[in-house]
Formats: sequence, structure tokens, C-alpha cells
Amino acid sequence: MIRYILTKLFYLILSLWVLASVTFGLMKAIPGDPFMSEKAVPPEIRARLLAQYGLDKPLYEQYFVYLSNLAKGDLGISMKMLDREVGQTIRDAFPYSLKLGIVSIIVSVVIGVGLGMIAALRHRKLLDSVSMIIAVLGVSVPSFVLASFFQYIFGVKLKWLHVVGLGGPLDYIMPTLALSALPIAFIARLTRSNMLEVLTADYIKTAKAKGLSRGAIVRRHVLRNGILPVVTYLGPLTANVVTGSFIIEQIFGIGGLGKIFVTSISNRDYSLIMGITLFYGLILMCARFITDIAYGLIDPRITLVSRKEKAA
Repeated sequence: MIRYILTKLFYLILSLWVLASVTFGLMKAIPGDPFMSEKAVPPEIRARLLAQYGLDKPLYEQYFVYLSNLAKGDLGISMKMLDREVGQTIRDAFPYSLKLGIVSIIVSVVIGVGLGMIAALRHRKLLDSVSMIIAVLGVSVPSFVLASFFQYIFGVKLKWLHVVGLGGPLDYIMPTLALSALPIAFIARLTRSNMLEVLTADYIKTAKAKGLSRGAIVRRHVLRNGILPVVTYLGPLTANVVTGSFIIEQIFGIGGLGKIFVTSISNRDYSLIMGITLFYGLILMCARFITDIAYGLIDPRITLVSRKEKAA
């Protein structure tokens, strides 16, 4: 197990290096620089700005300076926000995105698994149809459309909720629902299909023949095996929530990392774009790592063996 964890950590660091290199290459491949869009900037001032941020140096030198600073944990200084470090910007904005993301993941898993269970246990009945209609709507309607719809109905017309901002617990309702709609639909369909498959397995028939009650069968066998794919989906779910929050934060005026990332792209703030990209990449890789460990803990039959051990 220790060797497995160390191997995973090695690949995590390798993946971060690849991500940092690709992001750096893409930023440099785009024509122009962050100061080209400024109006009426004299050439000497623009040259001074480029020198201040090291953009006048050869590309390979910029790359090694960037990696060297990165190894020290220094993500650099924003090129558009005066005297603002990228690391500090991330530390200030991330709590908003984190709270919204955690609430959305919890809501997605609880409602998604619940709908999937209801649909599977009431297969081909009214509740099954209603659950799957909700799931289809969640897949079909984009999150930004849902966000605008919620704002208009609950914010403008009914005036029950604030249209923008995260001032209190009630302000999480609309952005959370808009962000969770797609994951809820996917988890519900995934749970339903897997539970239906488990319900028809031979060991379930054996359990029924032994006189085990329906509730006990569901708790001990169906639910445990049925949600295994959902656990696997937690990694991609985190990615979906993180990337989806970019638009949702913009629509609801939430000062999270997603909104700042969108703004940094339009401003061509190289250091901020690369810093946030690496930060999100680290989160997603850690989420995948934790998912792999959790998958093995839920189902002890799953063991981690090398190819040589498999061949033997």
C-alpha cells in the first residue's frame, strides 16, 4: 500500500509538471502580451513593464525561472492587479468556491443516489418515471440557463432570494441547484442502472431464498454494490463542479476563484491564469487519488497488485 501511495505521488508530481509546462507553452503561443491591449501606452513604458515581469527574456529562461519559482511555492505576481500576489489572490477567493463546491457535491450525491434508489426499487412504476424525467431535465438544460431561470423566478418575480452574492445560507440555494443539476442527473441514472443490475444477480436470489428481508438485502448487498460506480464518479464530479462554477460564479456575482479565472483570461493575466490552472489541477489530482483509496476501502475485494503479480 505504501508503494502504491508513493507511486501515485510520483505520478501526481509528474502530472503537475506536465500541466505547468503545457499551460506555460499555451500562454506563450498566443500572439501578443498582457500589455498590448492597453490604450496609448508609450513604447518605453511597455518595454519597462515587460522587463519588470521578465517577459523580455528568452523563452527558455522564462520557463526555467517559472519552474524554479514554482518549486519554491511562488506562483508569481499578477500582471493586472497592482502589487497582488497570485498565491494571496487564490487564498482570498478560494473559500467562496470551496464552500459552494462542497455544498454542491453533497447535494448532488444525496439527491442523485436518492433518486436512483427510488427509480430502481420502483422499477417501471410512477416514481421510476418521475425520477428519470427529473434526470433527463438535469442533463438537457444547461446550468447557465437554470441559473438565469432561478434568478428570474425566485429573485426577480417572487423576491424570495437574492439575485447575486453569498450573504447568507439562503443565497447558496440557487447557485447550488444550478451547479448540481447535471451531476444529480448523472448520478441518478448511474445508481439506477447499477442497482437494477445488482437486483437481478444470483447472490441476491440466494439471499431471498435464505429468507433475508427486502430491507436487509438492499442495505447489505444492493446499496453497497450499487453505489460503487458513484464513488468512482466522485473524481470527475469534482472536476465538473469546479469547471461548472466558473460560469455560475460569474452569473451570481460570487467573488470566487472561478470568476477571477474568467476575468484573468479576458485580461490575459499570464501569471494568474497559470497559477489558478495549476491550483485546480492539484485539487483534481488529489480528488482522484482519494477516490482510488476510497474505492478500495468500500470494496475490500479490490486489491492493488502489480502486473508481475497478476501474471504470476
